[in-house]
Amino acid sequence: MQAVHTVFLLGTGVFWTAAYVLLVRTGLREHTYGMPVVAFATNISWEFMFAFVRPPSGVMHVVNIVWFCFDLAIGCTVVRYGRSEFPCLPGRLYLPALAALLLLAYPGMQVASEQFDEGGGTITAFGSNLAMSAMFLAMLAARRGPRGQSTGIALAKLLGTACASLAMLTTADPAPRHDSALMRYLYVGCFLLDLVYLAALRAVRRAAPR
Repeated sequence: MQAVHTVFLLGTGVFWTAAYVLLVRTGLREHTYGMPVVAFATNISWEFMFAFVRPPSGVMHVVNIVWFCFDLAIGCTVVRYGRSEFPCLPGRLYLPALAALLLLAYPGMQVASEQFDEGGGTITAFGSNLAMSAMFLAMLAARRGPRGQSTGIALAKLLGTACASLAMLTTADPAPRHDSALMRYLYVGCFLLDLVYLAALRAVRRAAPR
């Protein structure tokens, strides 16, 4: 079982790293950002916390640092191109609003981690991931097209999160929260929303004029 758990952990690292690379590359190529702004704020907060404030032991510490660096790159696309995605917001207010969002996201993530996860990152990781999956669908609808998004990003996110869910279910850690009703809901919810997003994105891309 430990070998299976290790394989799923490796899959999580590989697929999510691929998603980050594609998010940065697509954002730079299409002059936009590929990760919804609120999802970016919660994501970089989580990865900062578990890369530098409460790092796990072993290889996941290194993985979290690598992911945080990719979040910084995604953040560059959010800062550089994000203003044009909010035409109703006065341009001078975009960066202050983004800064306020980031300042709110970190303490919120910290409080949630301490209150619901005993300082760990499991519930907050999958909870924010579920919200991110919904936000990707909302972004696809708001942009009325696949700008800044790709099938590769959607597929890498789906596979990376599915591997993370299976890693939790095959871990030797006796903590019951990994197999609780809440966690099972988060595993299934993330998978279903990611699957819907992938299908919706493919449908939109097929319908888009060549």
